[in-house]
Amino acid sequence: MNDSMPDVLGAGETDSDDTPDDSAWWQSSVVYQIYPRSFADSNGDGIGDLRGIIARLDHLEILGVDIIWLSPIYASPHDDNGYDISDYRAIDPVFGTLEDFDLLVAEVHRRGMTLLMDLVVNHTSDEHPWFVESASSRDNPKRDWYWWRPARTGGIGGEPGAEPTNWGSFFSGSTWEFDEASGEYYLHLFSRKQPDLNWENADVREAVYEMMRWWLDRGVDGFRMDVINLISKDPALPDGVIAPDKHYGDGFPHYGYGPRIHEFLHEMHERVFAGRVGRFLTVGEMPGVTVEQARRFTDPARRELDMVFQFEHVGLDYGPSGKWDPRPLDVRELKASFARWQEGLAKVGWNSLYWNNHDQPRAVSRFGDDRLYWAKSATMLATVLHFQRGTPYVYQGEELGMTNVPFGGISDFRDIESLNYFAEAIEELGGEPESVLHSIRHISRDNARTPIQWSDEPQAGFTAGSPWIAVNPNYPTINAQSQHGRAGSIFEFYRTLIALRHTDPVISRGTFELLYPEHRTLVAYTRTLKNRQLLVLANFGNGHLEVGELSDIELPEADAWRTAPTLIDNYPANEGIDNLVLAPWQARVLTRCLR
Repeated sequence: MNDSMPDVLGAGETDSDDTPDDSAWWQSSVVYQIYPRSFADSNGDGIGDLRGIIARLDHLEILGVDIIWLSPIYASPHDDNGYDISDYRAIDPVFGTLEDFDLLVAEVHRRGMTLLMDLVVNHTSDEHPWFVESASSRDNPKRDWYWWRPARTGGIGGEPGAEPTNWGSFFSGSTWEFDEASGEYYLHLFSRKQPDLNWENADVREAVYEMMRWWLDRGVDGFRMDVINLISKDPALPDGVIAPDKHYGDGFPHYGYGPRIHEFLHEMHERVFAGRVGRFLTVGEMPGVTVEQARRFTDPARRELDMVFQFEHVGLDYGPSGKWDPRPLDVRELKASFARWQEGLAKVGWNSLYWNNHDQPRAVSRFGDDRLYWAKSATMLATVLHFQRGTPYVYQGEELGMTNVPFGGISDFRDIESLNYFAEAIEELGGEPESVLHSIRHISRDNARTPIQWSDEPQAGFTAGSPWIAVNPNYPTINAQSQHGRAGSIFEFYRTLIALRHTDPVISRGTFELLYPEHRTLVAYTRTLKNRQLLVLANFGNGHLEVGELSDIELPEADAWRTAPTLIDNYPANEGIDNLVLAPWQARVLTRCLR
């Protein structure tokens, strides 16, 4: 084995010298994300829990997924639904116990699947003992475990404009909170109850690594790392540029990819994974990451991460003012983004493929047609994603075609980001409530966080009690019970997609070539490996398409493709059909051997 390659499977290692470097076990796998609070409730308190997950593992086994990513289940005050952690080694009682967790690990492994924990180490809760100590006095040994700063020169602590920098928080307002007891500010890129850890402190890093090793010893198979690109910050903490329509400066250039980010991630790999026996996976969530940066982070020779979670394609429908200013998706921009990532990571690096997660609205409502062509657009979107090179992610309910929610007033929402934006938009920016609500309904994270729709029983079979957030009212028609085993259902279509990735090496390892980049509704690309080629055709629209007449760019060997065998199609098979004619929201994948 090449000495430059890491000694841990899941960081790019291969099983034999003549196997391509891109054949790591997770490259032909599919990940399923569970948001525990909304997955399944076993005790009737209206909140999903570990025993509920265990009871529904058969659903995931039937679906065929390989890896389960579990959103945070640690002890937490739940200011940000568990992404504010008060004890990294405890299960929050609302989800269960460590014994429940051990049983979950055993049941997942018994079914041949692996389990990823969500690692949230850019910040903790302000109720974590580390922060409680840090805030207790300026000379406490843990004071430097977080970012504390005095008021800026000439400012008076606690008064507007005295904050150490002008940075704006991801969750609205300033990134700085004044602590009257010590007379200093602490940094929080997200909620004020989520103070940022100071990774410049070696003791902080070692405490994190020790915690990670503890979970691996308990049977966890790796980590999805929340906003891991933010852990290195420019220690000078300079002011950011203030855009004309903003109140706060943009601090991202100073904390997004700080000067020691690669050093920290390499150190994490060496201190946590190197030499450990087993198969492990590390996924870095990285807002704002570029293709070039992702290539470095996931280059196996660098021993940093296995794959990145990037956001370029899910920001394409943001308007000039950001996510709360939505605009229609331009399919040409989407294709360009896909091609950029496919080509950029073709030889070195690895990408995560997704439409949905706990921070994104439902894709079938956002990019498809969740009414007349609900099932067709859901399966079309799935096809376009799953046939690309990278590791696909299925977010809970996506395999059922769950949609956005018809929220009424602001009282229907639970997400801190949405609630903070509403207050800021109304109170500080003078927005009209209904106009602000319109944007929130479209893009709010709560669209992804309503309970999974298991059946047409009360509360969609999620709970015997009152759910923590209302169930989508369309659950009587969109639910798992109505789709299991039913030919043509979205669930069964996902089963087929996942099985194909497991068995067809062209999907996991083939080269990618985009076709018709300038067409407004057609997504077309090929995947090629040795003497076999796949052609993926997808119609992002309500009209019919005929590929041969779309543009001046001729489809290579179009006549051969017209009668080529179909690998998968989200419309019923039709003998004698012209393969290059697509119905609304149709997705068809053709296969052939090359001469």
